[in-house]
Amino acid sequence: MLSESPDVPLGRGVARICAQFRNVLCEAYLAYVEQQIRPHTKHFRSCDEEITAQMVIRGRSDRLPGRTSVCYLRRMTNQHRSYDPQDIEKRWQAKWRESKAFAGDGSGEPFYILEMFPYPSGNLHMGHVRNYTIGDVFARFHKMQGRDVLHPMGWDSLGLPAENQAIKEKIAPQIRTPKNIKQMKEQMERLGLAYDWSREIATYRPDYYRWNQWFFVKLLEKDLVYRRQNTVNWCPGCNTVLANEQVLDDATCWRGHKGVTTRSIPEWAFRITSYAEELLADLDKLSAWPERIVSQQRHWIGKSFGARVEFPLQGSDKKVEVFTTRVDTIFGCTYVVLAPEHPLTDLIATDEQRGAVEAFVEKTRAIDAIERTAEGAPKEGVFTGATAKNPYTGEVVPVWIANFVLADYGTGAVMSVPAHDQRDFEFASKFDIPIKPVIHPSDGTDLPSPQCEAFTDDGVLRDSGEFSGLTSADAREKMSAFASTNGFGEATVNWHLRDWGFSRQRYWGTPIPIIYCDDHGAVPVPEEDLPVVLPDFDTIELTGEGGAPLGKLPSFYQTKCPTCGKTARREVDTMDTFVDSAWYFARFLSPELDTAPFDQEAAKRWLPVDVYVGGPEHAVMHLLYFRFWTKAMRDLGLLSIDEPVTRLITQGMVNAAAFSCPSHGYFPVSEMLAKPEGERNCPKCNEPLGVAIEKMSKSKYNGVDPMSLIERYGADTTRLYVLFAAPPEKDLEWNPDSVEGLSRFASRIFRVAQAQGDEVRTAELPKSMAGLKGADAEIRRALHRTLAKVTHEVGVRNHFNTAIAAMMELINTFYERKLHEGSALNPGVRREALLTLAQMLAPFAPHLAEEIWSLGGGEGLVAQSRWPEPDPEALERRTLNLVVQINGKLRAQLEVPVDADEDAIDAIAQADENVAKFLEGKIIRKRVFVPGRLVNYVVG
Repeated sequence: MLSESPDVPLGRGVARICAQFRNVLCEAYLAYVEQQIRPHTKHFRSCDEEITAQMVIRGRSDRLPGRTSVCYLRRMTNQHRSYDPQDIEKRWQAKWRESKAFAGDGSGEPFYILEMFPYPSGNLHMGHVRNYTIGDVFARFHKMQGRDVLHPMGWDSLGLPAENQAIKEKIAPQIRTPKNIKQMKEQMERLGLAYDWSREIATYRPDYYRWNQWFFVKLLEKDLVYRRQNTVNWCPGCNTVLANEQVLDDATCWRGHKGVTTRSIPEWAFRITSYAEELLADLDKLSAWPERIVSQQRHWIGKSFGARVEFPLQGSDKKVEVFTTRVDTIFGCTYVVLAPEHPLTDLIATDEQRGAVEAFVEKTRAIDAIERTAEGAPKEGVFTGATAKNPYTGEVVPVWIANFVLADYGTGAVMSVPAHDQRDFEFASKFDIPIKPVIHPSDGTDLPSPQCEAFTDDGVLRDSGEFSGLTSADAREKMSAFASTNGFGEATVNWHLRDWGFSRQRYWGTPIPIIYCDDHGAVPVPEEDLPVVLPDFDTIELTGEGGAPLGKLPSFYQTKCPTCGKTARREVDTMDTFVDSAWYFARFLSPELDTAPFDQEAAKRWLPVDVYVGGPEHAVMHLLYFRFWTKAMRDLGLLSIDEPVTRLITQGMVNAAAFSCPSHGYFPVSEMLAKPEGERNCPKCNEPLGVAIEKMSKSKYNGVDPMSLIERYGADTTRLYVLFAAPPEKDLEWNPDSVEGLSRFASRIFRVAQAQGDEVRTAELPKSMAGLKGADAEIRRALHRTLAKVTHEVGVRNHFNTAIAAMMELINTFYERKLHEGSALNPGVRREALLTLAQMLAPFAPHLAEEIWSLGGGEGLVAQSRWPEPDPEALERRTLNLVVQINGKLRAQLEVPVDADEDAIDAIAQADENVAKFLEGKIIRKRVFVPGRLVNYVVG
């Protein structure tokens, strides 16, 4: 029974309606009314209940009881229901989970879409939201295109950040990590991401890193893993290796210990250089990768053709070996430069220069190599006091140490020719070293004297002994041969790429499966004994100091040699977490498999990954290791592909305004925006704060919490914003006003859907343009033009912003034709409009799309529906809309044949009832015709 009792939660307006009908409705019908309107009563809170009730009473009180009255009641209720994203999104997320909507079904063409998996910090940031929403559009679109989509997600959950957090908070990473994963997974689900969670992986689990260890053993057997000595950053306070990012400019470690230095220590390395030639050559196959990523990898691999030349040190039996790509300039060499880390540095410094040399070396070693060699970085150096002889000229030149030479490029030493290398020119100018030109332009002109910059082009040699008069290209060949003949050099190829050292003196990583035996050396752990499980560690003992944490656990490192059974010691270093991410794409294929890292038959079906989405900052580390590991797995007989990814999409950064003081750093954006513009001063020194658009980050206090955004606007608006604000590869500048605009767009869509009655839900869809005219034809043509546009923008150009813009135009057309007010247009046309709009919207705002699909009577889930095909007939422009004005005032909008001439249009216009009314009794003094747009009658 209908009442206002607590057990029947109906609004006051509904109860009043039912009281109005109680005298004429039978008990059975009252029960039916209650059943029909109960789902809608909660929406009465968002409108005036009394007005809604009275509208229904006045509009239908003269009708006999029946289904029509109930339909009208429900329709009026729906029209006043406001867009409630929280309710809509939770309902559809629950249905997706229940139906396992995003699991592959094995049918259709396979399509593998993958985004770079995150470190589980516990909270999504806007960079995550953008990355994963871009990938989600691809997943949903291609699924609706009929493909069998694989769209998995996992967690890059080992590594230094989790260990540092454990040290700081005294909470073991084994406890913190699963909690963080649970929280981030819930946030991803709130965002409506279409993941197949049955394939979820986490790299901190033994069932994953067991295979890291298995790969180590297999690659060791193929001599692709080896033990070496390497120079690393060493903190005497922490007694451990530090990453470059953990060393401050004053040689202080991130924890405040002074005196960070470098040390040569043993470590394990992958022989990635064995694949240097193939890694370089196969870049030509990556036609669907961004050119900037390919260029960065090409530069990082760095194949250089040149010569090695020995410069004998004066007063010593040692020689400085240099690598140069411009041996044709060697007659202009006026000094030699060593890297600070070069092994000769400590040996050749004279007593007078030793102190200066040691101070410079210590200062420079603490600076990141990229920073040292960056364009525009200051050129710094110190003279060693030593000299060397140019083997071509016999001249003695000074030996310097400089910050721009790296130990791991070439030989760690260069011959400097300031007249023909800009970097050398700047250094020589700064330290007053001679500049001697030996290459002149090929057209015979002379270089200016003195030079104001280096001449770096090829040309013709001068003042170069027997090689004078040769072109640069000819000279390089002949001079390399001369060095080889005389025993002081040879032509050679140099690679910038170095082998990948992956040993880490940390706890939270994959244990390296090696056992050290006094009799048998380094023995790999047998396969049947894998995994070597990372032991629990008392967080009181996990301090970050005192060397490798596993070296403090006798229960871990004390073991027996697998070969002889004698007492032995486990390796206490762990693996770099780039190992985890080098092959995770393959583990997603069969995450539960316990007999191999992945199923090879599944790999044949799914690989390579069709689309990979992630940040460009991973260009020369993760993506390079990704490619190397794929080739190594191929050579182990596990794969038949050469490259892991067909298409790479690198999304731009999310930027926002940041307020900062030169003396006191950054201040929260929210606090500054709350103040008038003239009062945004530094709270510490009262100086005006500078404002700049910078990458969102915690340190700049300019981040936006995605969850607060979802709470306020809903996930669909959040998704629409990050997709509409910029194309995927461009940077996105945060604009709160635009978020509001996308929220209004979502509300307008919802209003159109809500305004349609029950007759639309069951209406027959039009199969062609036959029989449609006027507004019906206009709506259907606009719908199919939009469908064609969205299909092209998403499927071909991947310009999601323009696809959304096309749907905005369509909604404007719907509003012009009053679809938001319950239009009297053909129900079939309106139903097609709702269903097709829902399908176009589904990759972008999936929850709202499901709601519209349901309101339009769509079967099942829109996420599982087939993407519609545009009707070619509807795309043909047989008619166009023409505005008719009289004395500049709008009097009609007419649909006229697209090929109608001016006279035909004049006849159609004057035949219109409204136009004829305003022309009656008037004299047409002039007719202004704008083809395709309007006709204006000037009358008097």
